Amino acid sequence: MSPLPSVDAVLRLPDMALLVAEHGRSAVVDAVRSVLAMHRENRDKSRPQDAAIEAEVADLLSERAAPALRPVFNLTGTVLHTNLGRALLSEAAVEHAAMAMRQPCALEYDLETVGRGDRDTIIESILCELTGAEAATVVNNNAAAVLLVLAALAARREVVVSRGELVEIGGSFRIPDVMRSAQVKLVEVGTTNRTHARDYASAVGPKTAALMKVHASNYRVTGFTAAVSEAEVAAIAHGHGLPMITDLGAGSLIDMAALGLPKEPLVRDAIADGADVVTFSGDKLMGGPQAGLIVGRKDLIAKIRKHPLKRALRVSKITLAALEATLLAYRKPDLLVRDLPTLRLLSRQPDELRAVANRIQMPLAKALSADWTVSITDVSSQVGSGALPDEAIPSIALSVKPRAKTGKALGLLADRLRGLPKPVIGRIADGALLLDLRCLEDEAGFVAQLEHLA
Repeated sequence: MSPLPSVDAVLRLPDMALLVAEHGRSAVVDAVRSVLAMHRENRDKSRPQDAAIEAEVADLLSERAAPALRPVFNLTGTVLHTNLGRALLSEAAVEHAAMAMRQPCALEYDLETVGRGDRDTIIESILCELTGAEAATVVNNNAAAVLLVLAALAARREVVVSRGELVEIGGSFRIPDVMRSAQVKLVEVGTTNRTHARDYASAVGPKTAALMKVHASNYRVTGFTAAVSEAEVAAIAHGHGLPMITDLGAGSLIDMAALGLPKEPLVRDAIADGADVVTFSGDKLMGGPQAGLIVGRKDLIAKIRKHPLKRALRVSKITLAALEATLLAYRKPDLLVRDLPTLRLLSRQPDELRAVANRIQMPLAKALSADWTVSITDVSSQVGSGALPDEAIPSIALSVKPRAKTGKALGLLADRLRGLPKPVIGRIADGALLLDLRCLEDEAGFVAQLEHLA
């Protein structure tokens, strides 16, 4: 192989100036060195043309500049898909977050007193309005909310929880592990399937700091079961002068039954039943950004705010802005389905989805070879992220099957769909690749890129 050009020689090639203008000189020099080093290692190949070197440098720079976080089409049938970002934010939330990113904002500045303010005040009043709580605060997710509440109210003391509520949440984090991290001793009562009021009462001792209820949002125990209501546990706690903590997990600010979905515990109901502190997620059924919301008694929230962990777990101005806009949407209940993507996607009816399927069935079939069949089929979607885990939502999917039974065909097709400019994520089940259409709103964007499947 004839000698490769020097770095300076490559930088003098015609297209290099454009690359320098786009990526900066240091990035281009580094890319040129990487490309030349690659060719030096391939000694058995002929010297590449200058144009080929320019193209390779341009491709490498584009690859390095491309973000790893990319948009995808979620056709899995799971609306709040943990691996795909959970809740989509409303346009109002996106715009409000963009404002906080682009401009100075009164994050911790009181415009009335002209002094330092508290960022919690941005969302506290509306959270109290929507939940009936006396006070509220926010941290970066619900696991953090539980950790902070326990650390602030029960460190080095005991918290009583039903054995049937010792759940494991996403990423193998378990309630007992969170308690240990908060330096709280767990006192389990009852059995996996049955816990009675007397179990809570008999577990209270001099070291008890609180009684706790955990909503089993990601599983169900059925059959010979017994559980104690929030109101009963609260009454027992208050009878001993103790607070009652409720972790709702997903939680909801509205009655989901009004959308034709199964009922999920309301934060307002937990407060009304006597819970002194309630924690729940912002990015699940509420339809907002990732956040852990803590509402409850004013004196307890004040104590939680003063704990050192609060600053470590606090949310950014971007999250607060998106959260505020999401909460403000709840002041217009008649427009929630229109304005909040999560509620809109969950409430889409099968007839609407079947119409979508009819429109895109043929374009997909044409983009695939004759080796495939594309049919419309009834399927079941799910909420996801631990909300309503055993409740199926009727939905419609495109079912793609190979005409010849080959073991790897479906997996290879799934790979091709993930390789599209905007990756398409479906699910393989019952010998087919199912593309659940519940979360597909950009039909035109989906169809436009199908030509890349050829």
